[in-house]
Amino acid sequence: MPDDARNSQEVFRTVIRAGIHDVWKEITRTDAPIPAFFNAQMHTPMLEPGSKLAMRTPDGRHTGVVGEILEVVPPTRFAHTFRFTHLDEGECKVVYELREVEGGTEFTLTVVDSTPGTKTHKQMMSGGTMIVGTLKRVMETGKPSLGIRALYLLFRVMPQPKRCRSEHWPVTE
Repeated sequence: MPDDARNSQEVFRTVIRAGIHDVWKEITRTDAPIPAFFNAQMHTPMLEPGSKLAMRTPDGRHTGVVGEILEVVPPTRFAHTFRFTHLDEGECKVVYELREVEGGTEFTLTVVDSTPGTKTHKQMMSGGTMIVGTLKRVMETGKPSLGIRALYLLFRVMPQPKRCRSEHWPVTE
């Protein structure tokens, strides 16, 4: 990792009109796709540090992201490593922090050690804004915007690289 990438941080933040426990439940759920996370479903043997995780398509056939859970402090902090399966690039770290504020929950997504100039960095920077905005919208209205729902429909019909097939990315301990 180049020196300029170490300790790099990008922060995305919003205030959501919802309780902290509800927001926590949404970002850590494993029983259904998470609309704010590109409609991927989190697969992990345990929601605890050291466990592997994979973000998979709703049908489970493809895996877009893999990582290892680093921190779980309900309902305020969840962190894991993050690597796109379609890229031959290193991993970064994502940290989700929640804080009760007047009128709701402050949600902060921090991307740590993403190397500037890489495809991962570019996708994380555009994805961070979308994740924060979509989480706010889902928690406040019950569903993503029409544009995001259309994007997810497009994802379902787009061909996925063979290397993203879930059999290549097991999450066993």
